[in-house]
Amino acid sequence: MPKVNLRNMSGESVGEVELRSEVFEVAANISLMHQAVVAEQANRRQGTASTLTRDEVRGGGRKPYRQKGTGRARQGSTRAPHWIHGGVVFGPHPRSYAKSMPRKMRRSAVKSALSARLVDEDIIVLDEIKLDKISTKTMVGILDGLGVFGKTLLVVDSITEEISKSTRNIPGVQLRLSPAISVRDILDADKIVMTRGAVEKLQEVFVG
Repeated sequence: MPKVNLRNMSGESVGEVELRSEVFEVAANISLMHQAVVAEQANRRQGTASTLTRDEVRGGGRKPYRQKGTGRARQGSTRAPHWIHGGVVFGPHPRSYAKSMPRKMRRSAVKSALSARLVDEDIIVLDEIKLDKISTKTMVGILDGLGVFGKTLLVVDSITEEISKSTRNIPGVQLRLSPAISVRDILDADKIVMTRGAVEKLQEVFVG
């Protein structure tokens, strides 16, 4: 089983923690991770874009001019697609972009992504995160002590009001509740900070 240093909120090493091979030592499956990311991004789309076809545009019921004798091409309506204010051909209409993915495949993709990030030494395990009050400055200090900058995925086993409000104004920091993390969250972050409780909960759900 792979081992990583266990650190406290000051950034000091306080021991080691063993990670389950079934979750953090899985062969990288790039195609599966790609499929999971595509599905997640598709499921985020609202699909509310809408245009009007020629029969939905208001007006155009009268023939604009007589059929013959004007020297111009015959026209039956001013709402045809080639007219200004006319209908739109093949335009977008409300639809669902949702893509389904079996739970087993989603979990396998998450395991693959976590294993890849662990190999790159991008996962940091914290003993715990406890805040007595809401303080963005304190949370920034914790991340600085860990040497974490830029895009950061912070995974905890329980989200308190103090943690939530202390984190939400820090640019690039995403707070997630274990085990509800996605492949996109894992791959998009520069560093992943997980509490020991979050790791245990993740392993319990993914391994059983």
